[in-house]
Amino acid sequence: MAYLDRDGVRIYYEQRGAGPAVLLSHGYSASARMWQGQMDALSDRYHLIAWDMRGHDRSDSPDDPALYSHEATIADMAAVLDACGASRAVIAGLSLGGFMSLAFHLARPARTTALMLFDTGPGYKKDDGREGWNRLAESMAVAYEKKGLAAAGASAEVSVARHRSAQGLAHAARGMLAQKDARVIESLPAITLPTLVLVGENDKQFRPSADYMSAKIPGAEKVILEQAGHAANIDRPAAFNAAVRAFLDRVTA
Repeated sequence: MAYLDRDGVRIYYEQRGAGPAVLLSHGYSASARMWQGQMDALSDRYHLIAWDMRGHDRSDSPDDPALYSHEATIADMAAVLDACGASRAVIAGLSLGGFMSLAFHLARPARTTALMLFDTGPGYKKDDGREGWNRLAESMAVAYEKKGLAAAGASAEVSVARHRSAQGLAHAARGMLAQKDARVIESLPAITLPTLVLVGENDKQFRPSADYMSAKIPGAEKVILEQAGHAANIDRPAAFNAAVRAFLDRVTA
């Protein structure tokens, strides 16, 4: 467990194990705590790295909303890899973390050895879809500003987090969860790296996204995890870890 300084913003990260590096990014309103089961199970052969996005849990929540953005998140991810001595890594994440994994690959392809995309989506090609998503992000921000941390809810991946700032989560919704353009979704056909797309069978919101990404990313492997919802790694940890290990063993051999 450690922190790095990003121009006065402290970012929390932790690492365990040795071998090929794997960077795990959490979903919105969750934290690195959601990956405990993977840190325990996969660090025998892999260098597992997990971190808290700005505005979340043990990382700082700066007051300036301009300090929350996709660009800042990508830079934080690169800085975490630097701090862990990983020049390249398998870039993985769930929900917002999965979208940011795609965004990281688009911005830093030389640092990405493979992608693992869990219960996530690539954004929207059309403005109306993006606008609908951004209205949802704004409603989440407003809920945190009105209700405080009680707005977090009790979903599996969120309930294990220990957030300190409702305003930080509101800023993160507007600056990191919200989307600006179609660059990420349009990048899918150009991905040439091994890619695992995994989704819980009961994750109705992201099942279509998993189908879309696995169809658009050349050679992508799709896994539908039975009896799992949005937090597939928590709902079915043994099955999740087995699918991830099989993928990692194959692409990092």
